[in-house]
Amino acid sequence: MKISYYPGCTLKTKAKNLDIAAVASLEALGVEVEEIDRWNCCGAVHSLTADDLIHQVGPVRNLIRAKEMGAEKLITLCSMCYNTLARANQIMKTDPVKRDTINRFMDEEIDYNGEVEVVHYLSFLKEAIGWEKLKQQVKVPLTGLKIGSYYGCTLQRPAEVGIEPFGHFELMNDMFRSLGATVMGFADADKCCGSYQVLSSAPGENSASANIINTAAGQGIEALATSCPLCEFNLGKQQQQMLDKGNIEQNVPTYYFSQLLAVALGLDSELCHFELNDRQSLTLLENKNYLVAA
Repeated sequence: MKISYYPGCTLKTKAKNLDIAAVASLEALGVEVEEIDRWNCCGAVHSLTADDLIHQVGPVRNLIRAKEMGAEKLITLCSMCYNTLARANQIMKTDPVKRDTINRFMDEEIDYNGEVEVVHYLSFLKEAIGWEKLKQQVKVPLTGLKIGSYYGCTLQRPAEVGIEPFGHFELMNDMFRSLGATVMGFADADKCCGSYQVLSSAPGENSASANIINTAAGQGIEALATSCPLCEFNLGKQQQQMLDKGNIEQNVPTYYFSQLLAVALGLDSELCHFELNDRQSLTLLENKNYLVAA
């Protein structure tokens, strides 16, 4: 099986621990990953101004690249990239006036009419691999790991592009159950982490992230998993500062879900680049002996 893949900017730099582990995991599951040619930034966030079509050019150009390669589906991993690409794709599928304007503006590109389906990695795992087959491929069961799935804002909003209905978290939860982990109910699974407010706040003073960490700790969650680099930054890389300032009660290690997937599949831990996570994240896995087989 072969898929077309859009990584996005951050996954090639500060979030390569999300990207490399995810690609290696698919290859271990028998999926050939083909990164689309000449991809560009997706735009990071979807413009909330209805007539701001220039911000759709970036994501639509990536969809054109996928179409040029003959792809029927384009797999993406970052929550924000998925949201931006899927919403731009929806415009090109359903709004003929905006579609015509965007296509005429990009007069050096082929016309795009929404032919490519944008699919999040988690949805692809369920549809193309299936949880039973994934379970059979597990080499290092994550037995005893009390995990909380953190979706944040962009995986389910708006409803028309959400990977599953608002308030449901079965995709990530079922994946972790297949890996042998203990999935914990998490009241803040879809709460905002504070997003870009971190830029205007002193390190460790993001109250939204602190509330999420404290909720997780209070519910007995040992670790949080996400698919958004901004969420991982706010929840993970800010934790030591939160502890130092007394804004959280204890450390709750954070991971990209793809890192834990790669660990469970028995892949080399170097592919997970845990050095980019908070130090406690690696310590927890070492203490549970999950990295021995890799």
